Parts: sequence; C-alpha cells; structure tokens
Amino acid sequence: MAYYIGIDGGGTKTKCVLTDESLNIKFETQSGPSHFLTIGTDVVSETIVNLIKAVLEKQNISAAELNSIVLGTTGAGRTADAEKLENAVYKLADENNLVLPTFKVVSDARIALEGAFSGNPGSILIAGTGSIMFGKDKNGVIHRVGGFGRLIGDEGSGLTLGRHGLNLVAKHFDGRVKETLLTQKIQDKFNITNQSELITKVYSDAIKIQHAAPLVIESA
Repeated sequence: MAYYIGIDGGGTKTKCVLTDESLNIKFETQSGPSHFLTIGTDVVSETIVNLIKAVLEKQNISAAELNSIVLGTTGAGRTADAEKLENAVYKLADENNLVLPTFKVVSDARIALEGAFSGNPGSILIAGTGSIMFGKDKNGVIHRVGGFGRLIGDEGSGLTLGRHGLNLVAKHFDGRVKETLLTQKIQDKFNITNQSELITKVYSDAIKIQHAAPLVIESA
C-alpha cells in the first residue's frame, strides 16, 4: 500500500491530509501558519516536518510507505522561493532521521486550481488571508493575476478588508468619522477603547488584521 500526503498551507493555518492510492482520506491534522516569506523557512520547515512525523506516528506507517508529499502554500509562486523551502524541509527531515520521498512545494493557488478542476482547464479566484487569481488554459499554460502580497496587493483579501475596518476605528478615535456598527463590533471584539490600545494591539500582533474581516462582512 502506497500513501500520499497533501499539505495545504496559508498565512493562518496549515492542514495535512494522508490518503491511500485511491485517494481515500486516512488521517487529517493541522498546525500553525506556513507563509515562509514572512515567518521564515526554519519555522515553516519545522511545522511541515512535525506534521509529517505526526501522520506517520498516528497511523503507524513508515516514511518508506509514502509515495510523495506535496505542499501548496502561500508565497511559493516563484520557483526559487519554493526550492528554498524544499531544501530546508529535506535538511531538517534528514536531521530527524526521516527519509522523505518526493517532496514538492507549489503555491496554494496551484493546488486549489488542480483540485477544483481535476487537472482540467479552469480559473479560480482566491480571497483568503491574501488574494490571487489563477487559471490554466486548454494548452496547460498557467496564468496568474495578483498575489503581490499584503504590502502592494491582496485586494479583496481578509487582510485588506480587516485593514480597512481597523482604519475606520482609527478614524473614529481621531474624531474624523462617526461611530458605526462596524467600529462598535471591532471595539467589542478586540476590547479596544482608545487610540493607544488600538496601536499597541495591532503592532504587537495581538490583533491579527485579517481577523477583523469577518466583522466587516457581518456589518455589511
């Protein structure tokens, strides 16, 4: 019996699934974020190796029974970046006496595209923590729009919606806008009562900006 591991990573969490040859799901687990461009390859490689080890231990199987492992994660849209993470995972696995089979890193958009259309042509628009549009034409050529990250892109993403929501709260504290349903929801959710608390919690990462997005949608 050969097994496969598929890992879906993002800026918030990383989900790991073990399947058999017929793609029947045998085990699932998850861990923290895997956006290696922001939190580093060392942190993410440790997350990935620990997930793989957890799967093997819980299912009482060996690495030799794995046919291949694919990780689709945020920030892996460039080959050079993806290869850095692949090498980091192989190195850490070796240090843990774990001999991995084929391990491939691709973008989270790519695995979503292939999963949605079973390898056939199609197009997807992702609006999660970040945002990107990804498509494959009838000749198998991959096309992408967006995916420029939180600093210069990610329109329509959780980060963008959350940032606009928190910006409204900041303007309210300044007296530039009136209190709205959204500003009250955000203040209640994150226990913010003044400018200082808002600034401290946002920049100390006590508030994840994307976590304000559901409140924006709910208020709308």
